[in-house]
Amino acid sequence: MGDATTAMEFDLIELIRQRTAQPRDDVRLGIGDDAAVLAVPAGQELAVAIDTLVDGVHFPRGTAPADIGWKALAVNLSDLAAMGASPAWALLSLTLPQADSAFVEGFVEGFVQLAQPHRLALVGGDTTRGPLTVSIAVHGFVPPGQALTRQGARVGDVVLVTGTLGDAAAGLHVLQQPARHDDGSSLREFLVGRLNRPTARVAAGIALREQAHACIDVSDGLLADLGHICTASGVGAEIDAALLPRSSALLGLYDNTTALQFALSGGDDYELCFCVPASRLAQVQADLSRLGGGATRIGRIVAGAGVRVRGRDGTWLESGSSGWEHFA
Repeated sequence: MGDATTAMEFDLIELIRQRTAQPRDDVRLGIGDDAAVLAVPAGQELAVAIDTLVDGVHFPRGTAPADIGWKALAVNLSDLAAMGASPAWALLSLTLPQADSAFVEGFVEGFVQLAQPHRLALVGGDTTRGPLTVSIAVHGFVPPGQALTRQGARVGDVVLVTGTLGDAAAGLHVLQQPARHDDGSSLREFLVGRLNRPTARVAAGIALREQAHACIDVSDGLLADLGHICTASGVGAEIDAALLPRSSALLGLYDNTTALQFALSGGDDYELCFCVPASRLAQVQADLSRLGGGATRIGRIVAGAGVRVRGRDGTWLESGSSGWEHFA
């Protein structure tokens, strides 16, 4: 992992290598050389994604190292999930203000807790000095022609989401304004947990192969990400506010209007938003229910462009922020 390394950095690399060991036959050569040597299984295509998390931007300063390790991997696994890919390998680039073995031990613990159930092997990367930044590239397999994309939504499709929406944005709000939430500690902990340790819906993504016409993960907010599907597919979407799945923790701490805004525009949930033919709705919901988390119908794909939200009284709502925008 890296070329110019100090003795301390070698120690950190060795710590990472030992703690993340995950035997896989398709890893011919992993951490310890100038590059990894990997074998893509016959009859599979390779899906690749990379995300970068910066201290104070993508996670609050003071976040526990284990939570950073988990989240840094989860956001990337979520990208694979949105493509219907099965995780295989990862590369890690870790930038630290100083060689901090305690931080690395915690970070690796969180990383491994998520990597091991998915049999994900860390096969290389880099360590360097600078502001706390984590970049992870993940690689996964998908059968030829079965990768999910944003481009296939069709008029008449049903729009669904996994899990619940708005929890992570509410968790961030709880951390930023703790004095406003003196009661309901268990609810606060749940929401902050959803921010710090999102669930990557990998099994759901795999189940949606050859079922969903289009799919995306909700990283920037439902309105923004469903809007990406609409733009890529050349369609519009109508969603019903009353149908949006919201957790009891979210509704227990916030009024309905605020909870709705979190669900529509809050980022970092990393749930899947996808479109299926109406004829497949019951089967898809049954399949995802068996996997845990389930899926909720929230609207439909229509002719036109953009996303419109219908309120409980049947009128169209004026949306505020459309979601997280990088460099905004």
